[in-house]
Amino acid sequence: MIVASSLQKADDAVSTAPEGGKARRVYLLLKDEISRGVYPDGTALPGEQKLAAEFDVSRVTVRRALEALDGDGLIEKRPGSGTIVRAGRDKAMVSGDFTTLMPQLIEMGCATEARLLSFAYGAPAALVASALGLGPDARVQSAVRVRLIDGVPFSHLTTHVPEDIARNYSEADLATSPLFRLLERGGVTIGEASQSVSATLATPDAADALNVAVGAALLSIERVVRDETGRGIEFLFALYRPDMFRMEMTLSRVGEAGHRQWAPVLGGNEAAE
Repeated sequence: MIVASSLQKADDAVSTAPEGGKARRVYLLLKDEISRGVYPDGTALPGEQKLAAEFDVSRVTVRRALEALDGDGLIEKRPGSGTIVRAGRDKAMVSGDFTTLMPQLIEMGCATEARLLSFAYGAPAALVASALGLGPDARVQSAVRVRLIDGVPFSHLTTHVPEDIARNYSEADLATSPLFRLLERGGVTIGEASQSVSATLATPDAADALNVAVGAALLSIERVVRDETGRGIEFLFALYRPDMFRMEMTLSRVGEAGHRQWAPVLGGNEAAE
């Protein structure tokens, strides 16, 4: 798999991670979800009791994690409103142009086993609605699938598709066919996609589906697919086990003498999930 990288390193962020394994794990998971926009600026986090149940820890542990996030400037407590994600916080990030990440994913999408965990229609999260350009009353079809190799799960896929497009396929269809095939079968002409690749931590649900520990490191891919008119037709959030998935790069030396540099050898495979 080919990755063209032109990295720009941001300043290192100062962290106030709490001591203790459980509190640090909750802190890291919540911090990751905030940075990914799961909890957008200005929204409230779940209460301490709900977070304690979600992460299977005590409220004291949750409180220590929240205090550390507050110390990082990521959240603040407001009387009567709960714990709110702060707006305008710094987001230190190392970014790269991953222009050819998809080629091997098409092969895995067709050659591996898929298991559909959930299939439902409902209002999209703010992050999804913004990415797809949806209106306030829009609904999406949301699905969660796990892909397996030889019976072992290696990827966790969460997809969101506008309702009018998703009505062209059924739950049974999605359980047996790659989503992009179903979109094309329904008359959608896929035009382009933008995506980012990063690392994240396994939430309890993802950890259970992938047979890894809560808080384990995972590779994450976030992708927005658009049709030929520029309309958002799919939002994908994919997680991959690093012990079962890797990205490979093929590079070539190009340019004139004295100014030669590495450049990716681009492939021509179609997009996949």
